[in-house]
Amino acid sequence: MHQRRIKMEPGADRPHNNLLRKLNDRDYALIGPHIEMGDVSPGYLLYSQGDNVETVFFPCGASLSSFLIVTEDGRDVETILVGREGAVGGVVSQGDLPAYSRITVKFGGPFARLRVAALEAAKLESPSLRNIFARYADCVLAQVFQSIACNAVHSIEQRAAKWVVSAMERTDSDLLPLTHEQLATMLGVGRSYASRVIQSFKADGILETRRGALLVRDHAALVARACLCNESVKAHFEEVLSGAYPDRADLEPA
Repeated sequence: MHQRRIKMEPGADRPHNNLLRKLNDRDYALIGPHIEMGDVSPGYLLYSQGDNVETVFFPCGASLSSFLIVTEDGRDVETILVGREGAVGGVVSQGDLPAYSRITVKFGGPFARLRVAALEAAKLESPSLRNIFARYADCVLAQVFQSIACNAVHSIEQRAAKWVVSAMERTDSDLLPLTHEQLATMLGVGRSYASRVIQSFKADGILETRRGALLVRDHAALVARACLCNESVKAHFEEVLSGAYPDRADLEPA
């Protein structure tokens, strides 16, 4: 029984997305009627590079999306993960701009959808709404900067532990639907490198493998193996957009 239940919080009647739940009632009333909910399957492509950005997607609950850059040799390299702390697509732009990266659904589940045009109309009516989305964009930029530094200086093992911890913080389970191939994409390395790291973690009792999934057995040990990049990002989120970043302390046994 690895499922968790999220504690009730202000805005709990809204979609389970921390960014949407941080909005004050007036600001949410401006966009709430335009939000549509729907479940999205893992692997679903939200945007391809060059697509016109017309919709903002808010991952809800344990849903998780990822930004992927396609290299010249055709490989996908993951840059950042976005879960219920935020949104992807047209957050601060006025829409009608091309997507720079591919954006896919990493872990499937509910997503809230909002047309960029509706968000922009609401921003014109509310400076506080503009402010909170600008603050979130700053947090995304911090994630990108931290990812660049992480890839430059940290070991594959440290980065693997970081990615798994990051995925756990954004989901409601210690059982992650993550394959060796997907972890390799997250790390930007070959599958054999990712498999060796997983085997090392298995040997130390940190995790177990399931068919198409990883089961984390020792969260504290995994955190100890990770670099501190997640902590830096969380600290920035807390300073700029307090309470938005998911925290496992907010989860309780079902």
